[in-house]
Amino acid sequence: MPIIACGKCGAKNRVETQKAEKRQAKCGRCGNELPFAGGSSIDTSKPLFITDATFAREVLGAGNLTVLLDCWAPWCGPCRAIAPLLDQLAAESAGRYLIAKLNVDDNPRVAAQFQIQSIPTMLIFKNGSLIDRVVGALPKQAIVERLEKAAAA
Repeated sequence: MPIIACGKCGAKNRVETQKAEKRQAKCGRCGNELPFAGGSSIDTSKPLFITDATFAREVLGAGNLTVLLDCWAPWCGPCRAIAPLLDQLAAESAGRYLIAKLNVDDNPRVAAQFQIQSIPTMLIFKNGSLIDRVVGALPKQAIVERLEKAAAA
C-alpha cells in the first residue's frame, strides 16, 4: 500500500491501490485530492508525488516516458518558488513527459541514492536511467529545453 504525501498540507496518506483506481484518493487530514497513479494510467497533467516506496515503480518503471523528478523540501524558498512553474509544465506536458516531486526530508533513501546535496535539484529519467541533472531554480524555458532534449533522445 503506497504512502502519498499531500501536496497541500504535507500529511502522509496510505492509499489502497484497488480503491484509488476506482475513485479519487483524498487526504485524511485536509481532504485535498491526492496525486495517485495506480496501474498504467498516469495522469501527466499534475505533478506526481513520489516516495522511497514508489520511486522504482513510478519513475524507473515509466518506460519511454521522460520523467522530471523535482527533489524539494517544504522549508526551501527556491523550491517553493519553482513549484508553480512545475505545475504549469505538468499541465502543458500533453503526455510528452511526467513531472514528479520527491520530498527529500521524508524520503532520504532516494535522496541519498542520487546524492542530492542541494535543493532544488531536478533529475531527468528516461527508460529507467538518469540522463540529466539540473541544480537550482532555473527559468521555465531552460527547464523546458532540458526536458525536450531528453524526450527527443
